[in-house]
Amino acid sequence: MFDHCLYFNSSALMRLVEREWASAYAPFGLTPAQGFVLRVVLASPGCLGSEVADLLGIARPTATRLIDNLGDKGLVERRQGEADGREWYVFPTRAGKALDKPINAASAAIAKALREKLGADLFGTTVANMHSVRKALS
Repeated sequence: MFDHCLYFNSSALMRLVEREWASAYAPFGLTPAQGFVLRVVLASPGCLGSEVADLLGIARPTATRLIDNLGDKGLVERRQGEADGREWYVFPTRAGKALDKPINAASAAIAKALREKLGADLFGTTVANMHSVRKALS
């Protein structure tokens, strides 16, 4: 009935993929969204919350909430900018840094498992096409 509906198919796919990523990040006590924010902060210590939002394609208030959640878990901390006191930079804590290799390994493992389920070609073209659709609609 909805085979040609972008909304239905993207939402259904999102729910399936969400379950896969949720199981990958559960051992760390993180949701997939928190895991991806932590990975951004680990890869770019000292980034701004707005940069996290832009990179992940999420709203700034959503990024702020996720950074707050990670701060509550002791995985990131905010530091006020010296040049502009209105800017707050996000850094991983020691506990956050300790998750760098394990969370990236879990991410690589789940991506590999999905690639194997779908086949490398379908996986690659699907991700590339979804990225193109996101860019076209934003």
